[in-house]
Amino acid sequence: MPGRTLPTLPSAEVASHNTAKSCYVTIGTKVYDITPFLEDHPGGGDLILEYAGKDVKEAMEDAVSHAHSEAAFEVLDDHLIGFVATDKVLESVKQSSDPFEVLPLEPSAQGMKELDSQALADITARWNVNAAGSEAEQSDKKVYENTGMSSEEDLSRETDASQDFKKHKFLDLNRPLLMQVWNGGFSKEFYLEQVHRPRHYKGGESAPLFGNFLEPLSKTPWWIVPTLWLPCVAYGTFLASQHFTPPLLFAYWMTGLGIWTLVEYGLHRCLFHVDHYLPDNRVFLTLHFLLHGIHHYLPMDRLRLVMPPTLFIALATPWWKLAHAVFFYDWYAATAVYCGGIFGYICYDLTHYFLHHKNLPLHWRELKKYHLQHHFMDYENGFGVTSRFWDRIFGTELPPPPMPKVLKTT
Repeated sequence: MPGRTLPTLPSAEVASHNTAKSCYVTIGTKVYDITPFLEDHPGGGDLILEYAGKDVKEAMEDAVSHAHSEAAFEVLDDHLIGFVATDKVLESVKQSSDPFEVLPLEPSAQGMKELDSQALADITARWNVNAAGSEAEQSDKKVYENTGMSSEEDLSRETDASQDFKKHKFLDLNRPLLMQVWNGGFSKEFYLEQVHRPRHYKGGESAPLFGNFLEPLSKTPWWIVPTLWLPCVAYGTFLASQHFTPPLLFAYWMTGLGIWTLVEYGLHRCLFHVDHYLPDNRVFLTLHFLLHGIHHYLPMDRLRLVMPPTLFIALATPWWKLAHAVFFYDWYAATAVYCGGIFGYICYDLTHYFLHHKNLPLHWRELKKYHLQHHFMDYENGFGVTSRFWDRIFGTELPPPPMPKVLKTT
């Protein structure tokens, strides 16, 4: 049987599977789902149901009633689904400075609920503090100090707007945000600290930005991007195709796509996150907030995640001129390169949206974890969105966050 990681299940969850529809039993720390075996048990399913949700080791080894053979234990192994953590173990996990030595396996979904999010934050904080060797100084700090977050799930935890404003004296999520940034008199240091501590507006809606007729211009559904720009890419590619053979067209087009991957990284790192080089005045802080700060402040806002068409045109126009300046010798070559680059942008914006809001296949799931780390863990690294390639080249790749040590596989 191929290797697979098995979860840790709390004893309460195991005990709840005590019916013919779902029957778990345990032997020591091993948990077996023997629901499919009930009808095949030689003594009848009712005999097993007497022990549903319980440990069957003594019953199976009882020579008086019926000592089971090694074959019976081998049958059980085919139904192994995980390992049980008792209440005592779970309590030890909460108190331990190295919880993943006490609970070395990935918790199941139910186990994660029992180890509530605050407990997990405290656990991981203690783990990090223990590794740093300065518990006395850091015991009251969040896991990731820059963002105040402890996990991806924190990004979607609804913010109490009134309490947040009362505590941080930054922005009131119920009033137009832009003029608050403009009139707030914030220092650059305070602004950057606050704008990179994610909030989540009620119900996943969009917090007001302008509060006037400009508000709709700041909101862009994801489907606008391919609807508007794919036809333009197709038309430009068609024009270029009239002057080049397919291999040459493909070469120019892929050149543009390759250039885009570097542009994507460069824009994200050198423009969107030019944070520490910002002049300390309200003009640049407000521009920073409009360009990218609002996305880090409200990272799960569905309508302010892809680039609005007006902003895209403003940024894309200089690149059109640059493409034709570099490939001055052939207008169609410049157009093909530009179309490849714009297609790369479309892929970037759609990928960015889906990483935040969609369940994805395995490869994209890893990319999603990586990008959301940029939001909840370290916004000063991890600038690649569609890939980690340039992060690796330029030394800004994010390390994985602390994870449970999975020690048991079968």
